Amino acid sequence: MNKEINYTGPSCPLPLDRYPKITSAHGGGGRLTRELVKKIFAEAFRESNPEIEHDSAILQLNKGRLAFTTDSYVVDPLFFPGGDIGKLAVCGTVNDLAMAGAKPMYLSVAMIIEEGFETALLWKIALSMQSAASEANCRIVTGDTKTVQHGKGHGIYINTSGVGLVPDSIEIHPSQVRAGDAVIINGDIGRHGIAVLTAREKLEFEDRIESDCASLSGTIEALLDSGIEIHCLRDLTRGGLGAGLNEIAESSGMGIVVEENRIPIIPPIAGACEILGFDPIYIANEGRFICFVPKASAEKTVAILKEKSPFKDPAIIGTVDAKAGGMVIMNTAIGSRRVIDMPSGEQFPRIC
Repeated sequence: MNKEINYTGPSCPLPLDRYPKITSAHGGGGRLTRELVKKIFAEAFRESNPEIEHDSAILQLNKGRLAFTTDSYVVDPLFFPGGDIGKLAVCGTVNDLAMAGAKPMYLSVAMIIEEGFETALLWKIALSMQSAASEANCRIVTGDTKTVQHGKGHGIYINTSGVGLVPDSIEIHPSQVRAGDAVIINGDIGRHGIAVLTAREKLEFEDRIESDCASLSGTIEALLDSGIEIHCLRDLTRGGLGAGLNEIAESSGMGIVVEENRIPIIPPIAGACEILGFDPIYIANEGRFICFVPKASAEKTVAILKEKSPFKDPAIIGTVDAKAGGMVIMNTAIGSRRVIDMPSGEQFPRIC
């Protein structure tokens, strides 16, 4: 039985007449997620942290700066082509640090394990996490374990938090985006979401589709070491490319114009999306990011990404246009213009 909650403090800023209860779409990375974060968490925690607009919080110390981030992983199934929940948890947190220009250093791991979960699978997940952490040159240094009754935990949930060191000269943030910046993506989109979905639903296509799950810290470090002036980075997880572009446009106040025929999508993903009725620009990725750099540095950026990216298919997909006023506009392959809106919910849940 639900108990009545008596509370006399400030009223909740979320429109309770529309959403009296949390829905699965509130965790999908789209418009409802952003509304939840801005109207509940940012409002409640604004005295502690007035800025919640980036993948990591930047903490100013007496000497130097640290990036700090945390994330939880509830993917279903736990093992999918190209990865598993352990690799996903480490890479996802490492990548959030990298998006702030930080060098990942330390991770914490908290696991909520369902009674009856196979110990051999837990060992396999732990080894996968250690392998991913070693690849990213960071260490898992602390953690926690809890168990829940059988049927209450969907196998295992994982939370990872990360700390990274931010060089003094680095200022990577949506507020740094400038008119005329080139928008660059490091590879083709849609692999992770489709790989997880096909594994979950036991779908079979002619070509095997694998997740792009990978650590991006080495790639970002190579860009920074090259001296390229990076204005902003954003990894394209829940909500995919569409959500990532909209988040940057809203936070920066700048418009973004992208070219549909420049967005890399491999034929198996395009085919799967057409059959299943999905728009690939909203499909989750776990090894993809967009990079905003001055136009003069665009070709150099692409050259470095071709050398460092796992799938070697980076592309300049658009430009920042101040006249577009916080909107994302796509020039389509047929010559029309289309507004790319923030997704309102999620195409399918438990993808990361």
